[in-house]
Amino acid sequence: MDLDTFREETRDWVEANCPASMRLGTIHFEDAYDVYQTDDAKAWRDAAAERGWTAPTWPSEYGGGGLGRAEFTILNEEMARVKALPPETGMGLAMIGPTLLELGTEEQKQRHIPKIVSGEAHWCQGYSEPGAGSDLAGLQTKAVLDGDQFIINGQKIWTSGAQHANWMFALVRTDPNAPKHDGISFVLLPMDQPGVTVKPIKLISGSSPFCETFFDNAIAKREDLVGELNKGWTVGKRLLQFERNSASRPQSKDKKKKPPLNQYAAIAKQYVGEDGSGKIADTGVRNDVLKQVMQERALTLTVRRVHDESKSSGAPGAATSIFKMAGSTLAKEGSQLRSTLRGTAGLGWEGNAFSEDELESTRAWLRDRAVTIYGGTNEVQMNIIAKRVLGLPD
Repeated sequence: MDLDTFREETRDWVEANCPASMRLGTIHFEDAYDVYQTDDAKAWRDAAAERGWTAPTWPSEYGGGGLGRAEFTILNEEMARVKALPPETGMGLAMIGPTLLELGTEEQKQRHIPKIVSGEAHWCQGYSEPGAGSDLAGLQTKAVLDGDQFIINGQKIWTSGAQHANWMFALVRTDPNAPKHDGISFVLLPMDQPGVTVKPIKLISGSSPFCETFFDNAIAKREDLVGELNKGWTVGKRLLQFERNSASRPQSKDKKKKPPLNQYAAIAKQYVGEDGSGKIADTGVRNDVLKQVMQERALTLTVRRVHDESKSSGAPGAATSIFKMAGSTLAKEGSQLRSTLRGTAGLGWEGNAFSEDELESTRAWLRDRAVTIYGGTNEVQMNIIAKRVLGLPD
């Protein structure tokens, strides 16, 4: 099929199958679970999964769409045209799926990948522990091999979405006598078993996207060991590259459509005012908005260039830490700016005196205090950039 025909058919399919309620452009990850539980969201996911378009570039033998780069770009552009949310999202697609496709056994791919594509499997990540966050290699959750299964005991923390997940990928210590970066294995385990207890953590923003997870003789099958026994550190690092790469993927743009007024300028003109020429009235505020917008657009263009230059669809490696650090920093600074531009209206927690957008602005400011911490702190990213990208000595 030529690309023009593919675009026409794809546009017709998106129009016919994407409900109006799923044409939101973007949503915050903390809101994703509720949004994707609606009937419209499930219908959108099922329609896409039937074509393999929840995972458009994954191999068709595992339920993916098998699209090439050109077709995938067109699909993204047609979805962006109507501001369609992805038909499926989560750690299955962004993290463990790509990892299994690269490092998993054929049996693991056949058993897990189709369920990720269909949305049947919902995954969470078992990495951080109370005493092993930025120093992840210090983890102490133990897994003892007993016949054809691992017996797991310990605790994980900050497990995003654990209360909604039915599977976890986890780093566990299988050789307590080895150096801390060795003796770690990467295993998959079901969450719906007696040995797993999940306790959501309520954040200052009022939401509970993260959890504590406790293991009391929990079970992971030997066949769900990914990679070699005691060599899980390599698998775990590769997965994080996929995560950072996924988070940094550029959004497609319709070049024929005039871009809207940027969000910061719109807020500034509403709360600060504008002069006779239509510019933001306050010069200092105007400069703050200009700086933020330029940095965000520069990052977007840089990410797009890197992906266009990449010869494969996989994560480009340690350079993803640059995207993670820059992107999370800009996200935090952006929420700070949106709140600051609203003045006292950007500090409201509840009450009829504040609009819905003003209340959300406060919660977003509180939420985004954490973006430079979760998924690997900025300090960790700078270490990776220094060692793996710039080649600086320890």
